[in-house]
Parts: sequence; C-alpha cells; structure tokens
Amino acid sequence: MSRLTVWAPDGVPEVRPGDDLGALLGEALATGHPDGPPVDGDVLVVTSKVVSKAEGRVVAAADREAAITAETVRVVASREHPGGVTRIVENRLGLVMAAAGVDASNTPEGTVLLLPLDPDASARALRRSLEARFGARLGVLVSDTAGRPWRHGQTDLAIGAAGVRVLEDLRGGVDTHGRPLAVTMAAVADELAAAAELTKGKTAGRPVAVVRGSGHVTPEDGPGARALVRLGPEDMFAQGSAEAYAAGWAAALASLGQVPPS
Repeated sequence: MSRLTVWAPDGVPEVRPGDDLGALLGEALATGHPDGPPVDGDVLVVTSKVVSKAEGRVVAAADREAAITAETVRVVASREHPGGVTRIVENRLGLVMAAAGVDASNTPEGTVLLLPLDPDASARALRRSLEARFGARLGVLVSDTAGRPWRHGQTDLAIGAAGVRVLEDLRGGVDTHGRPLAVTMAAVADELAAAAELTKGKTAGRPVAVVRGSGHVTPEDGPGARALVRLGPEDMFAQGSAEAYAAGWAAALASLGQVPPS
C-alpha cells in the first residue's frame, strides 16, 4: 500500500527582512501537528514568498512593470487585455512565467516582492537549519505559483530544492504490459509542491507544509530545481504564437530584400 500524508501548520508569524526563517518555520513545525515534528524522509515545502521576505527581496517599486522589466531576460509572449498587458517572460533564474515572478500581493504599498536570488541555495540553507533542529534527514522545496500553457488556472511548482529527487527517470524501464518506456520522467518536485499547496492555501497564512511518505528524500542536496528547467535547444516553445509569426514574417521579407513595416 502506498500512502502520502500532507499537512501545513499554523503559527508562522509575518516574516520580515533579516528574520531567521529556519527558526520561525522550525517553531511552527515542532508543535503544529498531532503526529509531532518532521521525521526522516519528510519533505518540507516552503512558499517562495516568505523566503524572499526573509532574504530582503522586498523592493520599492512605484511601477510594477518596471520591476518586471528589470527581472526579464527574454520576452516569450505579450498580450494586451482590458486590464493591461500580460507578459510571459524568462527571468534571470531561467524560469518562464508571467510577470517574471514579481509579486505585488501581501507586500507594503509601493513595494513588490522579487523571487529569491538563488532558490536552490535558499533550500539548502533551510535544509541545514531544519535538519539540525529536528535531528532528521529532510528534503526541502521552495515553491512558487505559475500558469501552464494550454491549461486554465495556476498551480505550484518547485523553484528550489535540496535533498529531494526532483526527477524520477523511468526511461529504460517497462510499463505494466512490458512495453519499453522511452520518454517518461516524472517531475516529482513539482508534484510534491502542488500537493503541498492544497494544505498551505493562498490566503491561509500557512507558508510551509510537510509531505510524508514520498520516498524521494536523498542524503545529498542534489542538483536542485534548476534541473527541471528546459531552455535553449530543448525548448520547443521558445516564443508565443504571435511572436513566432512576426519573426517568421520578418525573415520572409528579409529574404526578399524587403523591410517589414514598422
């Protein structure tokens, strides 16, 4: 029998720049569940918002759009709508998401929240702190919310990881009918992050969840969530449809010695 248990404790106070996040989370995790504190094999999923706050990634920004531009490496797609413009971009972490991950919610007026500078390093630091607190072998994920192409709604995914097998590579094995598996790689870290969000919630003030029973905690920190990012030659959808059409049209005109209209 396979069983996965997920819970999120109450009791984490408002996080501010400079706070010892490991200590704050450890206090809530120590007393927040009848089953007791985390044990060997548990995965702790921490929302990136509190990581960013503790690391001082709250910046003054009268114009959120300017902050998005500053975090953008490459524009993938841009669409106007009645409420303004949505930009899907690659940010400096290599993540492709709306608004470069810049968040204007739950921050003081006139400020925005940027993603952590290095979410994998943040996960490693939290892992060291919480393993020392509980004397257990733990995995840590830093999660953020993103939309998905071709699907409505948003879900959480892992942007930082330590001590978690982020991918389960099933290639080379066989399915239940004996047929070879050629492409199957399970995005375990993203699946754990999404499961944790069901208990953390977006507005409940529970920024950390415990996932027990996954079987994916590793002794070493591992490659981090960066291993999940697909860019460069692996990216089959490097542009939005409108952007790809415009680029193709411009290339066709250039081949004929014509200049595309401005």
